[in-house]
Order: sequence, then structure tokens, then C-alpha cells
Amino acid sequence: VQLVESGGGLVQAGGSLRLSCAASGLAFSTYVMDWYRQAPGKQRELVAYISAGGTTAYADFVKGRFTISRDNAKSTVYLQMNNLKPEDTAMYYCQGANTWGQGTQVTVSS
Repeated sequence: VQLVESGGGLVQAGGSLRLSCAASGLAFSTYVMDWYRQAPGKQRELVAYISAGGTTAYADFVKGRFTISRDNAKSTVYLQMNNLKPEDTAMYYCQGANTWGQGTQVTVSS
């Protein structure tokens, strides 16, 4: 199983980014997929998840700004991040099937 994140970068506050996580080696459509983040000196925290059936849930600190989605045909999960804030700065990881990706850095400047 392999998960590969992409799409991170440097953006100004109020901007947007879309993260992608491409999965291989698993029956992607049958798994819950999660996005987590970890800021320097802080614990890793759950940002959002999407069930195999498409049900979604979000941490309170991203509700209304972030959207998780999946494309089972492409074995890819996405995280659309709008109205980014400096406190969203972190390494973002996807997780599924007890496997973690390597992460993609998101930096939001004020």
C-alpha cells in the first residue's frame, strides 16, 4: 500500500490550495480515507475524513472552509482548502488502510 500526497505550497492568508493523495495497492473504494495535519511542536490532529460511501466529517477548526472528496476511479482523495489562515500552516498527511503518506507542507503567510 502506498499513499502519495501533493499540492502543498506557500499561500497568502485568504488563499486556497487543493491537496491530493493518490493511493495504490489497496481496494481504495472500500476504505475510509482521512486527512491529518501536524504543526511544529504540536500533535498530529484529524482534519477530515470521508467514508467509503462518501459520508464526510470535519474538525471544527476547518468546517465551512475545507472540503474532502474522493474519486474512486482515480484512487485519489482530495482536500480543498479555502480561506486559509496562518494557523493552518502544517504538514498535511493522508491516511487509509493503516498507512500514512509522506506528507505535503502547507504554509500560510499573514
